[in-house]
Amino acid sequence: MLSHWIVPALAASALALPQQQQQQLRFSPPVADSLAIDLSQAWQGLVHSKPVGFAAEGVRKFSQQVRTDGIDFELIQHAEFPTHSLRMKEPRALCDTSSKQYSGYLDIADDAHLFYWFFESRSKTPEKDPLVLWLNGGPGCSSTTGLLFELGPCAVANGGLNTTFNPHSWTESANVIFLDSPVQVGYSYGSKTVSNSQDTAEDVYAFLQLFLEKFPKFQKGEFHLAGESYFGTYAPNIASVIHKHNLNKPTPSALHVPLASVLIGNGLTDAYTQFASMPEWSCSKGGERGNPYGPIFDEATCQSMQSKVGTCQRLTEYCYKMPSRFVAGPIQQANINPYDIRRTCDRNGEDGPLCYKQMQWIETYMNQPEVRKELGASPDRDFESCNMQINQAFQLNGDVAHNTAGLIPELLDAGIRFLIYAGSADFMCNSKGNLAWTNAMDWTHASKYRKADLIGFKSNGKKAGHTKAVSPNGGAGLFRYLEINEAGHMVPYDQPEVSLDFFTRWIRNESYE
Repeated sequence: MLSHWIVPALAASALALPQQQQQQLRFSPPVADSLAIDLSQAWQGLVHSKPVGFAAEGVRKFSQQVRTDGIDFELIQHAEFPTHSLRMKEPRALCDTSSKQYSGYLDIADDAHLFYWFFESRSKTPEKDPLVLWLNGGPGCSSTTGLLFELGPCAVANGGLNTTFNPHSWTESANVIFLDSPVQVGYSYGSKTVSNSQDTAEDVYAFLQLFLEKFPKFQKGEFHLAGESYFGTYAPNIASVIHKHNLNKPTPSALHVPLASVLIGNGLTDAYTQFASMPEWSCSKGGERGNPYGPIFDEATCQSMQSKVGTCQRLTEYCYKMPSRFVAGPIQQANINPYDIRRTCDRNGEDGPLCYKQMQWIETYMNQPEVRKELGASPDRDFESCNMQINQAFQLNGDVAHNTAGLIPELLDAGIRFLIYAGSADFMCNSKGNLAWTNAMDWTHASKYRKADLIGFKSNGKKAGHTKAVSPNGGAGLFRYLEINEAGHMVPYDQPEVSLDFFTRWIRNESYE
């Protein structure tokens, strides 16, 4: 979920507001500040030498029982990742008792700890099902919100007092890890500051190395990255790091991460193209570029938005060439839920600042003492659904000022599949903007993809949206765009049955026709 009061994705929308609304926003001029990072150097920084007390020379990994803050964990360590360790415990009587679950922390430094919650699939043979890592966007929003609000095996209920069983969880088809990254998001804690997607990607890679060491049964199966919103920026970076480290191991015995595909829901991936889609999407009804619900702004606002597209794109293009630091303000659209324009939003009342009361329920649930203890949460960290300081740090560091779609062609050429899906009612990262950047991206099969027609997509025999793809080897496709009807920013929440269906078909590489 992207925060709607301080969000990189809305730089263009903010500039496009009427003058009286623009005065409420503050923009600092772009300042040249290249964020280019040599990934090999970044990795060396992560794995600098540090004594860890291994049992004997040559031991690759070991585990032991440790007690931290009064909580018993299994500690998994690896000789080649001396700055990283994995703490793990098995929660009981939480969320879903029909499958095994594990929670704990990836310790990436003395002062940096990433929380995760993992559920094996509900099938009788989880080792035969794919492994999926889910990350929410923000940046700064906890992946636990995706777990308890969208696709996890349970859903928060009764004001946060308990949870209910989710029959349409993605754990019906896959083993799913929910990771709170970067540090200071959700239950993750520490003083380390991470404010760019490249460093986040390296931490995720280290997590996967330790996780796969702990669970060797998943080493030979397929692995998929999935998430939404700002994950559209995270995902290409994470996939690129995994792919490059698979080709050139950062340490002699680093495990091959069997990355098969990436799923991005309502993502922010190519700001230049996606920003430009907002006026037409907001002010037109239906068609190739409009939304299906009609104009959401009056004519004067629409004209003002359209007139400023050029300015927004020039600034965005400048940032692409010379990544910069700038602050973007929120869209001031009273009583409209920016994540789902079909809904109103009472931000000062029951809906809360993120327009969904469940976000507040999740904080209530996750901060219950018995839940915290069972999950092994640090007593020094209160759970927050979204951390606005982290959100702002990513913005000030110019993280959005990268066209991360530029990382995707190499991955497609390597056979790593991409599904770009979006709900039709989302304003924040609207579906037509996502279609536009997929058409704009240059890659091996770009011409064939651009010429492909949008066709109807059916789920469980019913029309559920539109899709187009390039499928050189059949199946679900190598590169596919999918628009889901009657859904907003959080597709699995709005269309749970459809979501589980398209997810299952994708990870099994089954036809969408």
